[in-house]
Amino acid sequence: MADDFDPRTVPVRPAATVMMVRDRDGHDGIEVFMLRRTGRATFGAGMYVFPGGRVDDVDGAAAIEPFCRGLDDANASAQMRLEAGGLAYWVASIRECFEEAGILLATKRDGSELVLNADDRHAVHDGTLSMAELCRRDDLVLELSTTQYVDHWITPMGENRRFDTRFFVTEAPAGQEGVHDDKETVDSLWVSPADALSMMEAGELQMMPPTVANLTWLAQHASAADAVAAGEALTDISPVLPKLKRDENGKFIGISRPGDDDYLTLDVDDPELAKYPELQA
Repeated sequence: MADDFDPRTVPVRPAATVMMVRDRDGHDGIEVFMLRRTGRATFGAGMYVFPGGRVDDVDGAAAIEPFCRGLDDANASAQMRLEAGGLAYWVASIRECFEEAGILLATKRDGSELVLNADDRHAVHDGTLSMAELCRRDDLVLELSTTQYVDHWITPMGENRRFDTRFFVTEAPAGQEGVHDDKETVDSLWVSPADALSMMEAGELQMMPPTVANLTWLAQHASAADAVAAGEALTDISPVLPKLKRDENGKFIGISRPGDDDYLTLDVDDPELAKYPELQA
């Protein structure tokens, strides 16, 4: 990290990620789709994550709203305690899922079979085809009422990239298996949350704290429908804004989360904290 790096000036970019869950075939419990980020990634290199990424301007464009069903921007924003722009997080989670996993969380408006084209996935990724254009061309709708907002994490100050990430849960669409894109992601798997956590403990999968926390939440649910219903029941979701802990020499020694004994006593001059008074009480 450069000597003149000022962590207070790092922009906090909006992001969205979606946990696609399904019932395990022939077994009890659920499994979730996960991807391994390339080792060349500038953030989370080599980590296993859920499909997701940054919210782009196109995700909040007026052109996409007519193709969104079950949720409008006013209600989406209210769930996130935002004045406006909440719907873009839902749209971003769907777009990123299509780009990274090849799974499209959409249906044909007339109820006919959804047929996917790999070229469309790449075109959406490189920006030559927008989600609105895809929906208009193929008469698709994004059924947002089945995707539930469940968690909110903000990258701690001290990282050279920061994200304000909203987590969602939804049932995976039947007939779509998903596969990594071999660009931003280099491996993919369906795995039970408990197995994923065990594999992390064994050193087989690397994960960031938000991923671990949400896998722990998913592991409580016996079926995909139960997980989505539990997500729908969540209200007034509080942000998790960790603080980095360092020793007297400035070496990183861990993180503290809201609720930890030392969280309020750690003197961290993070401008993001001012947005959330509940984290300072």
